[in-house]
Amino acid sequence: MQPLLRPGRLLNQDLKHLRHRYASDWTVFNQLIVASAVYVFFTNLLPGITFASDLYVLTGKQWGTIEVVLSTGLCGVVFALQPLTILGVTGPFSVLAENIYSLCKNSFRIPFLPFMAWSLLHASWMHLLLAFLNAHDWTMRYVTTFSTEIFSLLNSLIYFHKAIQELQRAHDHLSFAAFLYAVIGAIGTMLVAIFFSTAERWKPLFHRYVRMGLAEYAAAISIVIFIGMPHVGDLAALDRSTLHVSTSFRPSDPERNRFFVRFWELPVQWVFAAMIPGFIITVLFFFDHEVSSIICTTDRYGTKKPGGFAWDIVLLGITTALCGILGIPPANGLLPQAPLHSESLMHTEKEEILISMDGEEKVEFRDVKRVHEQRWSAFLHAGAILVFVSPPFQHVLGLTPTSVLAGLFMFMGEQSLSVNPILYRFFYLLTPPSELPALPAGVKSYRGVHIYTVVQIVVTVVIFIVTLTKAAPAFPVLIIILVPIRLLLMNKMWHRETLRFVDAWACRKGTPEDDKDLLASEVNEKDGPKPRLPGEAVTNV
Repeated sequence: MQPLLRPGRLLNQDLKHLRHRYASDWTVFNQLIVASAVYVFFTNLLPGITFASDLYVLTGKQWGTIEVVLSTGLCGVVFALQPLTILGVTGPFSVLAENIYSLCKNSFRIPFLPFMAWSLLHASWMHLLLAFLNAHDWTMRYVTTFSTEIFSLLNSLIYFHKAIQELQRAHDHLSFAAFLYAVIGAIGTMLVAIFFSTAERWKPLFHRYVRMGLAEYAAAISIVIFIGMPHVGDLAALDRSTLHVSTSFRPSDPERNRFFVRFWELPVQWVFAAMIPGFIITVLFFFDHEVSSIICTTDRYGTKKPGGFAWDIVLLGITTALCGILGIPPANGLLPQAPLHSESLMHTEKEEILISMDGEEKVEFRDVKRVHEQRWSAFLHAGAILVFVSPPFQHVLGLTPTSVLAGLFMFMGEQSLSVNPILYRFFYLLTPPSELPALPAGVKSYRGVHIYTVVQIVVTVVIFIVTLTKAAPAFPVLIIILVPIRLLLMNKMWHRETLRFVDAWACRKGTPEDDKDLLASEVNEKDGPKPRLPGEAVTNV
């Protein structure tokens, strides 16, 4: 077996695979790929401008719509080198950036953009170092769904909190009647998007392709409706708050005239101090990007071509440095957009299988679902987003009321929450014991499952509260700390069969308990069974 820490092993492996597969990634092009590009365009651009509205206010106009759109498009074009991964500005990073801005302004008394530029430059070389040291092999292999589910739930809470912040700002700046309509518009945007997102289950109503179109463009349809609504009838007389955009290709901050940061002018002591947020950004980006890359290439999607996790991190390091120098927010792997991209590329293929019957071998064909492994959809959607940095398209974005963005935040939070296993296990807490589904063999009661779920919820709430304090920049570290807590502490507090039921490896098949059983069996086969020591039995929940 190859040494786990042999420097550059994964990167060399990824580059060899890239040379062999690159040309074939551009040979597949069809209608499904075009539809996927359009779909991902909306699911990436619309949440991006939603975060832009929030960043514009909470970073003192340093970052706004044009910065977020430029980052999403530019990084997306670069990452079209990796077929299925989708990049954008994420909610957790927005929270981190807003708190770093607050520290720079109120505590450090230094300019935000040069300090952030150095933070991202430090994060860049840390990314390259992680890729060179094969970090994927010795980090993500130990992450379980205990941590990823908490991270997903944290994302949902951030989305809902952002929606409340948008409505709070509307309350502060609009008349009472306009504020009431803003609330109605936000809730309406969310409900209409949720309604259309269920269109594929409307059978036999409408043709199948009509239902698919309504479901895929649910958010876009809802946004168009509620952008137009304020211009109808008496609603046109109400004052409203819209997304701030640039009137020319220049930064949002009126004091800046170009996309370039004079980062070398920052005092040297702050250059070294920027290593701390640089490390935190690296932890957040590495964890977030690795999880999104793995989820969009799971066995469910039938991918055949080898992945490129180390090369992914190299590209991420390059784009992070580039964004720091340009003075725009960096982009990284998106959830749930990356797996949604894979879902939109699913198609049915005929697979040849060999069957042996009565000593004879027969060839049969069966239908299998696979994703189109190509680069066109990622490239086209990112290129289309990049077009929106031009003034005419910026003007189109400027028509969007902030209440609609609040509704989109709520819709994103609902979509993320609806597929989180924590939600379903929370419902188990409210279900009478007689109505609960049967447990697998070895799990005696739901008591351990309920306690596990409550712990996940409490931990998520604690981390979310941390994001609202001055300690917010440290929250990615708290998420990483959950990994050793799960592996070293929780197995002493829960019964192993309970953990086997509720948890699993996030990036590979099986559970930590399966691995321990396998290791124990190998030891027993080698050394023979060992007698149990007095007091060795452990009582778990």
